Amino acid sequence: SSSSMTLWVFSVALLVLMDSTTATAELGWTLYPAQGWEEVSGYDENMNTIRTYQVCNVFDSSQNNWVRTKYIRRRGAQRIHVQMKFSVRDCSSIPNVPGSCKETFNLYYYESDSDVASKSSPPWMENPWVKVDTIAADESFSQVDLGGRIMKINSEVRSFGPVSRNGFYLAFQDYGACMSLIAVRVFYRKCPRVVQNGAVFPETLSGAESTSLVAARGVCVPNGEEVDVPIKLYCNGDGEWMVPIGRCMCKAGYEAVENGTLCRACESGFFKAAQGDHGCQQCPINSRTTTDGATNCVCRTGYYRSDADPPQMPCTTVPSAPQSVISMVNETSLQLEWSPPQEAGGREDVVYNIICKSCGSGRGGCTRCGDNVQFVPRQLGLTDGRVHISDLLAHTQYTFEIQAVNGVSDQSPYSPQFTTVNITTNQAAPSAVSIIHQVSRSPSSITLSWSQPDQPNGVILDYELRYHEKNQAEWNSSLTRSQTNTAVVRSLRPGTIYIFQVRARTVAGFGRFSGKMYFQTMTEEEYKSSLQEKLPLIIGSSVAGVVFIIAVTVIIIVCRRGSERQESEYTDKLQHYTSGHMSPGMKIYIDPFTYEDPNEAVREFAKEIEISCVKIEQVIGAGEFGEVCSGNLRQPGKREILVAIKTLKAGYTERQRRDFLSEASIMGQFDHPNIIHLEGVVTKSSPVMIITEFMENGSLDSFLRQNDGQFTVIQLVGMLRGIAAGMKYLCDMNYVHRDLAARNILVNSNLVCKVSDFGLSRFLEDDTSDPTYTSALGGKIPIRWTAPEAIQYRKFTSSSDCWSYGIVMWEVMSYGERPYWDMSNQDVINAIEQDYRLPPPMDCPSALHQLMLDCWQKDRNNRPKFSQIVSTLDKMIRNPNTLKAMTPLSSSVHLPLLDRSTPDFSSFSTVDEWLDAIKMGQYKENFASEGFSSFEAVSQMSMEDILRAGVTLAGHQKKILNSIQSMRAQMNQITSVEV
Repeated sequence: SSSSMTLWVFSVALLVLMDSTTATAELGWTLYPAQGWEEVSGYDENMNTIRTYQVCNVFDSSQNNWVRTKYIRRRGAQRIHVQMKFSVRDCSSIPNVPGSCKETFNLYYYESDSDVASKSSPPWMENPWVKVDTIAADESFSQVDLGGRIMKINSEVRSFGPVSRNGFYLAFQDYGACMSLIAVRVFYRKCPRVVQNGAVFPETLSGAESTSLVAARGVCVPNGEEVDVPIKLYCNGDGEWMVPIGRCMCKAGYEAVENGTLCRACESGFFKAAQGDHGCQQCPINSRTTTDGATNCVCRTGYYRSDADPPQMPCTTVPSAPQSVISMVNETSLQLEWSPPQEAGGREDVVYNIICKSCGSGRGGCTRCGDNVQFVPRQLGLTDGRVHISDLLAHTQYTFEIQAVNGVSDQSPYSPQFTTVNITTNQAAPSAVSIIHQVSRSPSSITLSWSQPDQPNGVILDYELRYHEKNQAEWNSSLTRSQTNTAVVRSLRPGTIYIFQVRARTVAGFGRFSGKMYFQTMTEEEYKSSLQEKLPLIIGSSVAGVVFIIAVTVIIIVCRRGSERQESEYTDKLQHYTSGHMSPGMKIYIDPFTYEDPNEAVREFAKEIEISCVKIEQVIGAGEFGEVCSGNLRQPGKREILVAIKTLKAGYTERQRRDFLSEASIMGQFDHPNIIHLEGVVTKSSPVMIITEFMENGSLDSFLRQNDGQFTVIQLVGMLRGIAAGMKYLCDMNYVHRDLAARNILVNSNLVCKVSDFGLSRFLEDDTSDPTYTSALGGKIPIRWTAPEAIQYRKFTSSSDCWSYGIVMWEVMSYGERPYWDMSNQDVINAIEQDYRLPPPMDCPSALHQLMLDCWQKDRNNRPKFSQIVSTLDKMIRNPNTLKAMTPLSSSVHLPLLDRSTPDFSSFSTVDEWLDAIKMGQYKENFASEGFSSFEAVSQMSMEDILRAGVTLAGHQKKILNSIQSMRAQMNQITSVEV
């Protein structure tokens, strides 16, 4: 009955090696013995004629009937599957059947490299045949009628492996059953070629065991990129893919289509900025694409996108000028108020800058206001439409430009839109006197001098001096007038501390009093002692020189005696103190190596932290003494913070422990926003640790190299200003760094730069293999960063740190270029000795390079102080126009080295080589696709051409444009020579 037939199961994962149902003639399998199995014709469930084998010798005992297939080639399969269709007669349905009747049969296989079987070989026995299984019927048949037997067909599948020879035979053994072998299908399984998770996996054969998983490596579809590697699928024994690992995504400029089997380029007008599953986006307003497969949309002419703007943000433009300006003058102060511009350029980050120009009363042009003019809340980056300006000069005409700028103003080639206000200040009193100095003193008098006010606002008529004893009330003060900036105050009490203040007067009246100054008269004993000391000098001098000698002697005695006295709250140190000119409680650095017990310095300057509060997350580097890790610090009562952890490796010596912890003893004395902050130390547990704040962007030199051309000049100057502020703080504390370099500056996530590396271990150890540090007079010195006197005489001072700071400036402006490039250390020393200095890096304003040259003065006394450097950089930040000048440097004593920042294009054979040389190799394909494949074509490129070539970063645009301008100059020079 067809309803009882079991159907074949087909699958694309099956490869058939033999199928008896497809035979059109006799199968011709080998039989043993001849009276056993019999080949007969029959019908399948679809009434198709097939050849079958049957046997029914149940009444004969000890049956051993074999039938063997022809040779079957395995075709690379490792595991073979055999599907058998058969029917078996129920022994109980056969009358008078003996007890030897069976309802099962056996399946065997035999491997061979070729078809070598004969009627007697291999022998008809279990060995050398390999038994697969004994096959039993799920259902047997028993009913018989005149129409024939009603059979029930069974279907069983068995597998075996591994098989390794070229082919094999199958054999079926009957040992006493009444059965029919209707069909035999031999096959193996494989996993088909498939595209999954964005990758193509090839056909893969299943493993040798039923539980085997065969790994297959995938290959990303065209224009796809690996997200996780390796990309794998596993083929199981049933020919099914499973356990996907990794995936591919369409790269930037391409989107997935057809269920992720293809990556199609974004059409014109669409873009995709990054790798991912998301589709292409339409270009934001005021932008366009130039080719298919765009990763970003180029802004249209007159519109821009800032470096911080995401690519999906519309291109915006610069704002119009501020409106409705109102000015209110009050003597030498001014209040300005204005309304926002009518057009903000499509942005919400509009701020305002105030440009101040003093026009005077003569015929000369206007000049920038001096640094004395004060702006509240500030001069640049105002978010509100008002500013208060003070400390202007009286009776002076001023012009104020109120600029409106936004996030793309620095991208525009045009100056910001502004509104101009002209005002003239009124008559005003002079500003306050800044400082008072003591010239001399006696038991009853003190001679004082002071400087003229910074803003006299007219002719000074005279000065008024107010003074009183320290323990008296201010209302009990005495007053005296002086026509000059000196005064002798008499009739004072000996050994008494007085408080002095002075103010200036013009026709507009008195100015403000200066800050309070404390000076003390001499005691009678001090005065007598000073007379005894100067008496021999008076006797031994001529009459004409007596007055001079007495004056000099008095000054010497005052200074020397002051230094001999025990310091009190109001000693000579106080007499040179001006409130506001020195930070209250300013500390002086103490060298931890001066302690008899270095551990005492650690206990005094570094906080001990419990090891349980520290959790190390991962190793991020290696230090001089051990590993450097990142982790978390959670102290009682405080929130958890991210920290950097330096560990001391096991097996350390006591000297190594002391040197390791010396950095904490030094760092713990500093408290400044531009100095790396010490959280504490772990010394009572193992390992010994130094814990500091974590700086997300790592060392400055690596950070700059990774972000080449990504920052504006103002941002770079801001970084330099932070480093200079940190060094000024160290200088004020009398600390000399000795290894100031970009590699020792750390950068946090807000681009704040902080001075680090206070270990000085390189100067204490001579076994370092770092070529940066070269032996000199028994120590290790970073030659390229070190001042000449420090290399030659080991004379380290704040002035030598100033030289190093100049090198740091050069590193910052060149985005981490190695100072002096590939020159040897000896060549560097020789070049500096011959007054050669580094040239300005590409795009470096001349004002900044001039400051570098000032830091590299051969005479250390001529180098600027760090306070001057900070002031100079502040002026540049307040007046960005000073950073736009790129004038050529004069060939003075500081001759620049060969400028390698702008390569000679004639040394390159292709445009691609030139782009690699200026570190713009990522734009090779863009230049080629736009037709800029020759130097002649490149030399004619404009800014619009550069934009068309896909160069959207401002720093990269400037670098390429400068190099093109240099190329044009070199071409013109070559042409003139040829003519």
